[in-house]
Amino acid sequence: MSTLAQKKGFGATLWDYLTTVDHKKIAILYLIAGGFFFLVGGLEAMVIRIQLAIPNNDFVSAGFYNEVLTMHGTTMIFLAAMPLVFAFMNAVMPLQIGARDVAFPFVNALGFWLFFFGGVFLNMSWFLGGAPDAGWTSYASLALESPTNGIDFYALGLQISGAGTLMGGINFLVTIINMRAPGMTYMRMPMFTWSTFVTSALILFAFPPLTVGLFLMIFDRMFGSNFFDASAGGNTIIWEHLFWIFGHPEVYILILPAFGIFSEIFAIFSRKRLFGYSSMVFATVLIGFLGFMVWAHHMFTTGLGPIANAIFAVATMAIGVPTGIKIFNWLFTMWGGSITFTTPMLYAIAFIPSFVMGGVTGIMVASAAADYQFHDTYFVVAHFHYVIVGGVVFAILAGTHLYWPKMFGTMLNEFLGKITFWLFLIGFHLTFFIQHFLGVWGMPRRIFTFLPDQGFETSNMVSTIGAFFMAVAVIVMLINVIMTSIKNERVGNDPWGDGRTLEWSIPSPPPFYNFKQLPLVRGLDAYWIEKMDGKKGMTPAEPLGDIHMPNSSFVPVVISFGLFVAAFGAVGIGDKEAYGIPVLVIGFLITFGSMFFRSVKDDHGFHIHKEDLMNDDDKGGKA
Repeated sequence: MSTLAQKKGFGATLWDYLTTVDHKKIAILYLIAGGFFFLVGGLEAMVIRIQLAIPNNDFVSAGFYNEVLTMHGTTMIFLAAMPLVFAFMNAVMPLQIGARDVAFPFVNALGFWLFFFGGVFLNMSWFLGGAPDAGWTSYASLALESPTNGIDFYALGLQISGAGTLMGGINFLVTIINMRAPGMTYMRMPMFTWSTFVTSALILFAFPPLTVGLFLMIFDRMFGSNFFDASAGGNTIIWEHLFWIFGHPEVYILILPAFGIFSEIFAIFSRKRLFGYSSMVFATVLIGFLGFMVWAHHMFTTGLGPIANAIFAVATMAIGVPTGIKIFNWLFTMWGGSITFTTPMLYAIAFIPSFVMGGVTGIMVASAAADYQFHDTYFVVAHFHYVIVGGVVFAILAGTHLYWPKMFGTMLNEFLGKITFWLFLIGFHLTFFIQHFLGVWGMPRRIFTFLPDQGFETSNMVSTIGAFFMAVAVIVMLINVIMTSIKNERVGNDPWGDGRTLEWSIPSPPPFYNFKQLPLVRGLDAYWIEKMDGKKGMTPAEPLGDIHMPNSSFVPVVISFGLFVAAFGAVGIGDKEAYGIPVLVIGFLITFGSMFFRSVKDDHGFHIHKEDLMNDDDKGGKA
């Protein structure tokens, strides 16, 4: 991006990214925004760990601690992990299936800007009366009693963000179903594309329950309805059902793309085809299906009764089977392979034992009887961090190193990458391994301080030291990114030397039309097949011809900004402020006005002519 800015000037580059509908630039926007929120969530985590470093600490107040704890979870799940996963889906999936863009480029841009404005709106709560303070799950019994505006910001911000994610999921589904290159059957799709496909289906079914739940909470908070107020005939447990019917598939929405990234890494750096490809596909689909069957294991202690608890316990244990299939297939992929220990491969190897530990504790808390003991202790905190950090964050860091050259045309420094890896790995296990024992010893979740002589002092201090290791690792990674961008040493189309799938067959970064001619896919690992036949690139499936591309558009930003404004009006209505209704109306006018403008504007895109493509040969495109 820095070289782009030098060529075009900063203003022109900014306008380019504000109006782009190119999936590769939208991927960079997701990477930047998700990276920023990842840093914000990390700072919130550091506040939590500093507060808990010693007994009776008064680093922050109890109320502020609740806000930081709530925003850490909300930010990391919705505003960091989700967009960073979406960054790789956008950057890689269309290239892997040999497509020139996603099915709906305009909707893709709209999805990003909705996510971004929703995230910014949520974080505005810090400066406008207090952040949400009812935990990232925002259970209704706490949320409805919260005295500040924070919960209103939470409900409205996630509603806007969630709409963007839902659009992205639908877009990816249509893209994979309709836009695969000639010869790419479903069972020739790379594993990352398969995981994107199943994840998108999960998004399609998981986000509507959250949307409904948030709407009901908005009505309860702002307009005096009683969906969740037990004293007025409502049911507070219904919020938990709605939230977890979304919330458990959400875990798989995050982890399946991580599995996809690791599947690519194991194959590339073992110089072997992924072992048991068809069983991996089956396991991915089965995990997606079973992910919807287990939500009430978050609710074993709410009194659902022994039959419901038993059913959800069995379903939860069953989901360990396809996950186990994946673990063994990755191990067998490495078995007998010619392994190179690059930075992405180190993350992939470290992921296996780290994630298995998270899985084992998952089976422990899946036993309803044992869960009565583990519930709401630090054991559960340790469990889900082993799954999310040991799985998703490792994959994000690995994927960043793997796909950076494809996205930006320049390699991240391997030495600094390995320093980041070791610091992060050691810090992660230091922070969270000890928390299993804290939980078993009885330390509750979400407490802002603890008393001396309870046996928690040493373990909490170790945990906090580990958090600082992870913080240093992230700083080293930022230095790596800055240094790489300044040096800007260009790389070829296959910088790792062993790329197997279509994205490695085109220049780095790819031209804005991706493929001059759609490639002919002759089997799994299509590019590897061509390399083994001694060919330089892909065999084209069509003659060189004109390419139709969509025009850039500023409308997605305006639509999203309108909802951002309207949300402030809704908060004002909840506070019975005079400005509430006018601001809400203005926001909706901006949104619906720009939607109307989009519907009447006759935008047919533009064509890249065959002659221009011939002149552009081997230059790597224009943008």
